[in-house]
Amino acid sequence: MDNLIPTGPPAYALFALILLSALTRLAWMDYKTYRLANALTLPLILLGVLQSQILSQTLIDSVIGAAIGYGLFVAIELGFKHYRKTDGLGRGDAKLLAAGGAWCGWMGLPFIVLVASGGGLIYALLMSKKKNAHIPFGPFLALAIAMVWLSGVYVVFKS
Repeated sequence: MDNLIPTGPPAYALFALILLSALTRLAWMDYKTYRLANALTLPLILLGVLQSQILSQTLIDSVIGAAIGYGLFVAIELGFKHYRKTDGLGRGDAKLLAAGGAWCGWMGLPFIVLVASGGGLIYALLMSKKKNAHIPFGPFLALAIAMVWLSGVYVVFKS
């Protein structure tokens, strides 16, 4: 009974269940309400840092990823609001990207943003006939975070 915290495949399965459940809930919430609840995004950031430590990733990569993810989207949010005089990204999107940085490390952020932006762009083009249609970005971020984290898990078990 020297190690109460599971490691290896059981730990990955547990964290995958937590991550995918939270991302599914957040994606649905944003799709329906255009809001991402702090009650889900903030614990997801902390759990991302925790899983990074438990699954033998470097803790610093997780913390840096959370900080850069949040800071990047806040900067885009503020720049867009200054330039366009209207809201673009919400602060919930910044917190969700911070969670993505915590779970995937700072190295995963470009892939998360690329996949989410690509998905959002395709959706926007398909919905372009609607005037002033709001597009929730959370579902695209959630899908991208899941894809990047799961691809990292695949690499760990393949090697």
